Amino acid sequence: MSVWDAVVGQEAAVDRLRAAAESPVHAYLLVGPAGSTKREAARAFASRLLTGTDDDASRDAGLVMRGEHPDVHEVTRTGPSISFDQAREIVRQAALAPAEGERKIMLLDEFHLLRPEGAALLLKTIEEPPASTIFLILADFVPHELITISSRCARIDFGVVPDAAIVDRLTAEGVAPDAAALAARAAAGNIDRARVLANDPALAARRELFAGVVHRIDGTGSTALAIVDELLAAIEAAAAPLAERHADEVAVLDERIAQYGERGSGKKALDERHKRELRRHRTDELLAGLTVVAGEYRDALVEGHTARRDEVADAVRRIHRAMESLERNPNETLLLQSLVWSLPSL
Repeated sequence: MSVWDAVVGQEAAVDRLRAAAESPVHAYLLVGPAGSTKREAARAFASRLLTGTDDDASRDAGLVMRGEHPDVHEVTRTGPSISFDQAREIVRQAALAPAEGERKIMLLDEFHLLRPEGAALLLKTIEEPPASTIFLILADFVPHELITISSRCARIDFGVVPDAAIVDRLTAEGVAPDAAALAARAAAGNIDRARVLANDPALAARRELFAGVVHRIDGTGSTALAIVDELLAAIEAAAAPLAERHADEVAVLDERIAQYGERGSGKKALDERHKRELRRHRTDELLAGLTVVAGEYRDALVEGHTARRDEVADAVRRIHRAMESLERNPNETLLLQSLVWSLPSL
């Protein structure tokens, strides 16, 4: 087995990382959407740098791939962004000697959420780290304020995972082909989301619920409120598979804590990751659902099923504005109520 086996549908990126491992530079920037397995690729690359091999059977490889190796320092945000204090801690950690080997890897996740003052602090360290330290920086995209840092790194791009690759991986993991195909279509190239959806028996019904919105609305506030209540209840229920997976992870960690103690166990980091994943899951569900609603309007336009073309086209634009606003963590209930009440009926 290879450490690269966890990376799905990113052959070009893996080829570049494998080649880079032969003569590594001081910093790499892995850029691609959530669920593109860039984190798995970063861990695989770190394992290759530390062990000199792609084999995942060694003790060091196993620790790296689980995020537990003492010479791979993984940094995730503790709030809505990577703060100045976290950036200062990254500088401190980067200056320390490796704990076991000759190299230390600083793996920085969600770097697109780094605050500007943190970017200014980190620039010099990322540009000229200690000889034993290599930075692996992960970002969904590169905002303007991080262009200077990105220019100091070797950039590796990741794309959305193709549906066929998602289906192949899910079926290999024991998911029925029909369920894998449905999950892949709904996941929009995010294999992490596809894994959650593959264990969601209500996925098809939830998509139908959103598709039916345009046929149920009648211009009244009472109907709009009732529809929104149903949509939010369905989204809440959709988090059950993810919550089950979180419970399994907590149980495994609790067993480890019982054996070795809580100090350094990562319990706080796990709790924070679970909260972020649940928040992301809700946003993804709303984005997917609103995409279905917009698709119903677009189909009506293409197939000529409506004479109110301008009104329907404007509805699609409003839906997309609502989708964009979800990244700013608005009040979901108010957002949906306002949107659904304004939409034309088909």
